[in-house]
Amino acid sequence: MALNYIWIAFFVIAFIVSLIQLIFFGNTEVFPNMMNSTFDTAKTAFEISIGLTGVLSLWMGIMKIGEKGGLVGLFAKMLSPVLTKIFPDIPKNHPVMGTMFMNISANLLGLDNAATPMGLKAMEQLQDINPKKDTASNPMIMFLVLNTSGLTLIPVSVLTFRAQLGAAQPTDVFVPILIATFFSTLVGLLVTCLVQRINLFNRTLILFLGTLCILVAAIIWGFSKMSTETMDTVSTLFATILLFIVIIGFITAGMVKKINVYDTFIEGAKDGFGTAVKIIPYLIAILVGIGVFRASGAMDWIIDGIRWCVNLLGINSDFVEALPTALMKPLSGSGARGMMVDAMTNNGADSFIGRLSCVFQGSTDTTFYILAVYFGSVSIRKTRHAVACGLAADLAGILAAIFISYLFFH
Repeated sequence: MALNYIWIAFFVIAFIVSLIQLIFFGNTEVFPNMMNSTFDTAKTAFEISIGLTGVLSLWMGIMKIGEKGGLVGLFAKMLSPVLTKIFPDIPKNHPVMGTMFMNISANLLGLDNAATPMGLKAMEQLQDINPKKDTASNPMIMFLVLNTSGLTLIPVSVLTFRAQLGAAQPTDVFVPILIATFFSTLVGLLVTCLVQRINLFNRTLILFLGTLCILVAAIIWGFSKMSTETMDTVSTLFATILLFIVIIGFITAGMVKKINVYDTFIEGAKDGFGTAVKIIPYLIAILVGIGVFRASGAMDWIIDGIRWCVNLLGINSDFVEALPTALMKPLSGSGARGMMVDAMTNNGADSFIGRLSCVFQGSTDTTFYILAVYFGSVSIRKTRHAVACGLAADLAGILAAIFISYLFFH
C-alpha cells in the first residue's frame, strides 16, 4: 500500500472514531484534541527537519570528501561480493555500496544522527541509477527494509531510560533486544529477496549470514560479562572513536588524492542543507497523520480489541499492555519512546510489561518515518512493496520480542 493511502487512512479512521466518541460517549474533547495535535505535530516535524540541517550538512560534506577521496569506492569494492548478491541491480563497484555500508554500520551502533545523513546520501545515489524517477527501485526498497528492520547491536538509549527509571539491572534487556532485532532484519531480508526473486542460496550469502550469526553470538557473550557502567562506557567510546576515525580517514584520503578538502566539504554540505529543506513537507504530512490518529483514541481501541481477541483464544494476555510501544514504533520513534517510558513508570522498570516495552522499542525502527523521509528526499511517490516488506520485518520483530520476553522474564 502506498504512503498516500496510509496517510488518508489515518484521517478517515480518526474521524470515524472521533464521531463515535462524540455521539455515543459524549466526549466533547476529542475534536479539539485532534486539532491541537495537527498544530503540535506540524511544529514538531519542522523542528526535527531544522535540527537535521546541521547534521546533514556535516555528514554529507564528509561523505563528499570520502567520495572524491576514493574511500567510498574502496568500501564498495570490499562489500561487492555480498552486496552484489542482495542488490543485483546496482552496477559493480558503484560508490553507493560504500555509502550504504556506512549507513548500516551507523545503525548497528545506534548512531541515528550519523545514519540518517548517510542513508539520504545513499538514496540520492540510488536515484541516479533509478530508471523510473517517481517509482522506488528494487535496490531502494531493499535498502529501506534493512533500515526499517532496526538491526542494532548496542541499544544505548533503551538502557539509559531503564537506568533512569530505577531498573535493578538495566542491561537485562540487552540480549532479548539483540535477538529480536536480528530476527526482524533476517525476516525483512528474506521477504524482500523473495518478492524481488533474489537467490539467497549461494555460498557468499550463506557464509556472510553464518559469520554474522557468530559475530552476534560473540557480542552477546562479551557484553554479558560487563557491568552496566562498563558496557555504557565501552559502547559510547567505541562509537565516538569510530565516527572520528571516519572523519579523519576521509579527510586524509582527500589530502592524498590532492583534492581541495574544504571546498569539497562545502559542496557536500550545501547538498545536505537542500535535502533538509526538501524533507520538511513529507515529514509534516506523516507526523500530522500519526498525531491525529493518536489523539482520536483509535490506538486505544486497537489495543482493547487485541486484548479481547487474545483472551477469547485463551492465550495469556499479559503482553497486550506493552503493545502500544510496538504498534507506535513503526509510526513514530518519539511516540514509541514515550509509551515505553509510560509503561515502565506505571508498571515498574523491572515488570514484565516494562521490560517487554523496552524489547519492543529496540527490536524495530520507525518504518513510516524512514519511508517518508528517505523517499521524500528523492521525490519518490510510488513505493511498490516497500511498506509491505518493512511491516513484515516489524511483525517478525514484535513476535520475536513477545516470545523471547516470555522466555526470559515471565
